[in-house]
Amino acid sequence: MSRDPTSFLGDEYSALVQSDLDWKIRTLQGPSTPWCHIDGKKVLMLCSNNYLGLTNHPALKKAAVDAVTTHGAGSGSVRAIAGNMDLHIQLEERLAHFKRAEASLVYQTGYAVNSGLIPQLVGEQDLVVSDELNHGSIIDGVRLSRAERAVYKHADTADLARVLDEAEKHSPQYRRILVITDGVFSMDGDIAPLDEIAKVSGEHGALVYVDDAHGEGVLGEGGRGIVSHFHLDRRQVQIEMGTFSKAFGVVGGHVSGSRDLTNFAYNKSRTWLLSGSHPPAVAAACIAAIDVLENEPERVQTLWRHTRHFKKSMSDLGFDIGKSESPITPIMVGEAEVAKKLSARLFEEGVFALPIVFPMVAKGKARIRTIMNAALTPEDLDFAIGAFGKIGKELAIVAQH
Repeated sequence: MSRDPTSFLGDEYSALVQSDLDWKIRTLQGPSTPWCHIDGKKVLMLCSNNYLGLTNHPALKKAAVDAVTTHGAGSGSVRAIAGNMDLHIQLEERLAHFKRAEASLVYQTGYAVNSGLIPQLVGEQDLVVSDELNHGSIIDGVRLSRAERAVYKHADTADLARVLDEAEKHSPQYRRILVITDGVFSMDGDIAPLDEIAKVSGEHGALVYVDDAHGEGVLGEGGRGIVSHFHLDRRQVQIEMGTFSKAFGVVGGHVSGSRDLTNFAYNKSRTWLLSGSHPPAVAAACIAAIDVLENEPERVQTLWRHTRHFKKSMSDLGFDIGKSESPITPIMVGEAEVAKKLSARLFEEGVFALPIVFPMVAKGKARIRTIMNAALTPEDLDFAIGAFGKIGKELAIVAQH
């Protein structure tokens, strides 16, 4: 009798479990709010991407409910056929205005932008130059293209210049060169030197593509993102990708730039062409989120005030917070077992913050990744800081005073 052809599934999962590399997924019971219920326990959420606390904002909830009433539960199709609703058009117009771009195009997810657009921008006669710590969705998008690939050292524009200098000597000459970087790097919280990247790339005639998933709602004027943060324009950064699933508090991906870019994207990206469009409630809630960012700029200010307080307090306690420049603050502990113990003890004390270990980060670089939220109160922050201080001493991560 032949062996079950699906047996490798269980074998590989068992190997992950034995190596303690499997995801142990907890359940959120109710809305993503600062204090929420995880697996039946009330805890302080310190690891969501809900930077501005918009997931439970009354304006977003009302917009979603109203859209279901007026437009139904679903769109009924992909946008290219019969699912292109007026709400989708309104969202793109509002987003382009917010981003100060000529045009924007909304995808089903941020992952769909990177995996669907990158392979269309470059092909066999082209070169992609990517930061070594870019997000997995960028890596997958690059792999799906048939372009040649080069990697430059993380956030190192001198190394980027070296790679581009070598590319200019390539024979035959590349038809097109695309430089890709994350805006805010999700594991370390540092910010790409996009101004320098744009300058070096421009000198070599290369296109610049930035994944600003963790910069929107966080960086720039009123949370407009990394292009705004560095006071760049669309001639310097041609492709700005982002998501609605983080600071905007909903779900979806998008790209902003020239009208030529969005026309190209919706005609060429199969992830856009072959996926059902967002339900009306999602599109309407995203529009409401943009309204909130424009009308409540104090949310971004509060986010940064919390971020500064948390970073200073954790440093004062003796924790290593890496090189973060954003509301993503890694608490570096080194070994995976220590990170897991710290996370488990924090949960017992009422703080939900997950460990990030190999293979998500290099061995010896395990950490607890914390993310600030504008909806937290000063008392919430002090509660979290107190828990970290107590358990950090208990586990000998920081010194006793």
